[in-house]
Amino acid sequence: MNINKICLNKTLLLLFIVLVFSLFSTCPALSYPLEFTDSGGNIITIDKKPERIISLVPSITEIIFKIGAGDSVKAVTYHDTYPGEASSKEIVGGFFSPSLNKIEEMQPDIIFCSRIQQPLKNKFEYGKCKLINLETDSIADSFKNINLLGKIFNKEKNAADIVDEIKNRLKVIKKKITKIHKSKRKRVLRLMGRDPIMTPGDDSFQNEMIRAAGGISPVLDKKGNTVITKEEWMKFNPQVIYGCGGDRETAKKFFNRPGWKDVDAVKNGKIFFFPCDLTCRASTNTGYFVSWLSSVIYTNEFSKKENQVLEEKVFKSSRLDLNLDYIKDARILYSHIHDFQNKTLVINFKKPLSVVSTLEGQRNGIDLVGNHYSPPPCWGIGHKSGLKGVRERVYQVIGKSDKNSSFLFTGADMDNLSIKKQRFREMEILAMVTAGVKSNAVRMSKDAGRYYEPGTINIILLPNMKLTSRAMTRAIISATEAKTAALMDLDIRSSYSSKLHRATGTGTDNIIVVKGEGIRIDSSGGHTKMGELISKAVYEGVQEAIFKQNCLYAGRNIFQRLRERRISMYGLVSSAKCDCMPEKNKTVGALEELLLEPFYSGFIESALALSDDCEKGLLDNLYAYNLQCKRVAEKIAGKNIKELKDLVGIDDIPVVLRSALNSLLNGIYFRNNGI
Repeated sequence: MNINKICLNKTLLLLFIVLVFSLFSTCPALSYPLEFTDSGGNIITIDKKPERIISLVPSITEIIFKIGAGDSVKAVTYHDTYPGEASSKEIVGGFFSPSLNKIEEMQPDIIFCSRIQQPLKNKFEYGKCKLINLETDSIADSFKNINLLGKIFNKEKNAADIVDEIKNRLKVIKKKITKIHKSKRKRVLRLMGRDPIMTPGDDSFQNEMIRAAGGISPVLDKKGNTVITKEEWMKFNPQVIYGCGGDRETAKKFFNRPGWKDVDAVKNGKIFFFPCDLTCRASTNTGYFVSWLSSVIYTNEFSKKENQVLEEKVFKSSRLDLNLDYIKDARILYSHIHDFQNKTLVINFKKPLSVVSTLEGQRNGIDLVGNHYSPPPCWGIGHKSGLKGVRERVYQVIGKSDKNSSFLFTGADMDNLSIKKQRFREMEILAMVTAGVKSNAVRMSKDAGRYYEPGTINIILLPNMKLTSRAMTRAIISATEAKTAALMDLDIRSSYSSKLHRATGTGTDNIIVVKGEGIRIDSSGGHTKMGELISKAVYEGVQEAIFKQNCLYAGRNIFQRLRERRISMYGLVSSAKCDCMPEKNKTVGALEELLLEPFYSGFIESALALSDDCEKGLLDNLYAYNLQCKRVAEKIAGKNIKELKDLVGIDDIPVVLRSALNSLLNGIYFRNNGI
């Protein structure tokens, strides 16, 4: 036998074994069957990857989508608004009283639930689907849940990366805090909107977040969400108070009263509000929120360069292919500024061009344009240094000069950039849009020009032809009209008069129009093909950017649209003008059940549109509409109603919407009371 041939065969066999081993070693290990004990002490066994999930816990929903398992989720509550993909799933009611009938119709194989959802346990505990309770009482619990869900959905690597990212953010903040002397640490209290005022107890992850941010949390010898007395309030004397958006009303109500107003935070105006998605859960954004909270508490200290722990430099870039002849290169640069990750869109030209910028005016000899994103932890620091200081810092870090650069600045994440192209024959326009509308949307001609929170729509227009100066300035009008049309068609509400008005823009919107090269174009108005292309690209870009940044789209559910008007189910029931609804939680559940039915949700949706037109003076007579409201109430009650009661106790709801909501409450009232 040929010895060389035998050796060759053995070598090939060995190589084959090594290749097969390496292939299998790079594949994620299957984790089924998986057995674990949930927070309720129940032993759970999962034999295969879940396919029909209902998540009734926003923090768990957030994790499932973040690890890349969102396709398995079939339904959520209307409180699940982050990430955006979650809000497009089927809705089965609210977190506190999900619809058992709706859940049963969905036939899930797994339901992620909370300990407070006891009726769910009573109905489904012995059914075919598994109930899994994963509570998050600490930051450590959140890490445990992220890793466990990674195993459940066979996404362990993704889960581990998320945990590492959170821990790294917390480490940076810890290093920054060590540079601040203990005598300068501030007392911080989490406000929770109730009457009386409530705050998290000593065992809450929310106080753990305060401590991770370098703050001093109160010690009240109480557990769970608890009432804080005026005496405890004054004794702790918070220097910083924060809450979520729903706590603003409590702040307005209490912070002008003796004792409550006499603490340092109120006297010095150190009261801040954050998105509920961040304040009310420990999940995938814990590091992000702690960073933001810490920068709010210690804005002065964090603005000093000697307190930085990371080198200010670009550490990563992502290339964009814009396919325009005069563009040399386009990319997003990722950098650390003030120890927080910033992101900058940079578009380099092959030779200098003219631009028109609503931020800087007309400029010539520009080599590059861009759009810079400063994350929330940088907002307070940037406010101190002003736009000039922010611009200088950014240019220094990314290695550019203000002499030949023209940039826009935004609080909308550059990873949510929308790029839209429109073409007609040889004519083409590219619109690059970032948009944030939840905090600073305005209705021009109606809202006052006053202090604002960050929120901006930025647009960069890149034509493939040469625009004259007239065409460049006219393009601003075409783009602005398209932007406003996009906001109106999405029913984006004014941040300052949300119940009454749709927004026309934000108070800080800006546009850059690049001159371009090629065939000369002298006009870009509404009666030109260039104007048409600009408007279409901007319209599509604005709507997509808003969805990416704020999770808002035309088909969003009725609960979210009411929430955008600052109308909640609990608020409607708790403010009822009589004591006819003593069991408030049951009434809230009944109201949510109604709005899960297309007939009633459609009725309220039509009321939203009619309400806007009525407030503009376009509706003269509401007699037929009021008759319809009475019929809806009778349909719910299952009987004739002689006269509707005035139950809606929220004062600033417009008349049309008030009548529609009042009909739902009346229907529930007369059905329950048998009158």
